Amino acid sequence: MSLFISTAYAAEGAQAQSPYMSLIMIVVMIAIFYFLLIRPQSKRVKEHRALVESLSEGSEVVFAGGLMGRIIKIDGDYAVVELSRGNEVKIQRASVISVLPEGTLNNL
Repeated sequence: MSLFISTAYAAEGAQAQSPYMSLIMIVVMIAIFYFLLIRPQSKRVKEHRALVESLSEGSEVVFAGGLMGRIIKIDGDYAVVELSRGNEVKIQRASVISVLPEGTLNNL
């Protein structure tokens, strides 16, 4: 009657896993998460903070929106930037993503 059905045998019970193994796996996953995500991001934040603190009058900078200009005046967390002659805007210093070498704006 059961020509195509193979006989099913009861499987032996699985051995119990050590409770420490689960704890070790959780610690390993947290360590991987830290070294792949959290630590690199904190390094980038620290580098950007140093870049923003190093800004001075006369620095040529690029903003997050792609605009380039020369810093005319720094006032706390803000800076007045000259985009072209007679065209000045006030921006947040944190929006600066890079500092250009001196004289770059004149050569463009």
